[in-house]
Amino acid sequence: MPEKTTDSLVTFRHPFALRDVVGTQPPGTYQVETVELTIEGLSFVAFRRISTTITLPAVGTSSARRQFVEIDPADLAAAQERDASNGKGDHDAPAPIPIAAGETCFR
Repeated sequence: MPEKTTDSLVTFRHPFALRDVVGTQPPGTYQVETVELTIEGLSFVAFRRISTTITLPAVGTSSARRQFVEIDPADLAAAQERDASNGKGDHDAPAPIPIAAGETCFR
């Protein structure tokens, strides 16, 4: 199956936390990579997300080192929503699944 990788940058203006990441991360711009596989056998083009990773500064090492952590895209969307509301908001509220233009969501 053909694979599609999408790289994007997300910027946080406030410290933020993600469920799959230990600790609070500082404000800044972070690289996010999403890998999707083509769903074959359909009459239209569709993709299935297989992973989303965020690049973070490695803990306890020089600033040139990075760590790659697999995250839940819905958790990332919720963190971005909290950041947009000045870092406040309901941290336990369910987040919508982010759908970009051209993507199809199957539930």
